[in-house]
Amino acid sequence: MSSILPPSSRVWWNQPLDRVEGTWIAIALVWCLAMFFMMPYWHIFGKQNLSNEAYRITAEAYSRKTQEMVDKFTVRTETDQQIPVVRPPAGSDVYMIARLWQWWPMLELEKGQSYRLHLSSMDYMHSFSLQPENLNIQVVPGYEGVYTITPTRAGKYSVVCNEFCGIGHHMMVSNLYVVEKGQGSSGDDGAGDNGKHKDERGEK
Repeated sequence: MSSILPPSSRVWWNQPLDRVEGTWIAIALVWCLAMFFMMPYWHIFGKQNLSNEAYRITAEAYSRKTQEMVDKFTVRTETDQQIPVVRPPAGSDVYMIARLWQWWPMLELEKGQSYRLHLSSMDYMHSFSLQPENLNIQVVPGYEGVYTITPTRAGKYSVVCNEFCGIGHHMMVSNLYVVEKGQGSSGDDGAGDNGKHKDERGEK
């Protein structure tokens, strides 16, 4: 029997198993089982894949909920695009929009407090990657993903898109701030807005 000529016996699957062939089948089976059990182990102990909820939602409905949060809790704006930085109460729901090629708005969270982070895309598949933390979340259009997060270290974090989304993919970078209780972060561009600024792009 070869890979070119047909087998001499058409009932080839009923032949005795060769020792070498059986060894490789056993190795492959053990490796598959190890990888299978590593998935739940890494989910629990790896601190990378978060448990989540997911709901179907339209871009308009999700944008509306995000805008309501921005209108209530904006503390300042940043960058030349005047992106609002919002600081919702500890323990509340916080929303972030992914779209070509921007994260909107920026979030300022309190260290040690838990939040329900909502993520959805307005157009294509994106990926919420929080640097330097080892956290990566797929952001899917038409779905609202909800993740419970508890920041443990104060500082300025970068939010980048790890899913190639077109020519401006490299520009899809934003900030996320974690502050101590009773404190605000530095870099307050437009702090005099007192939460009154309303970014028109958030109403798409």
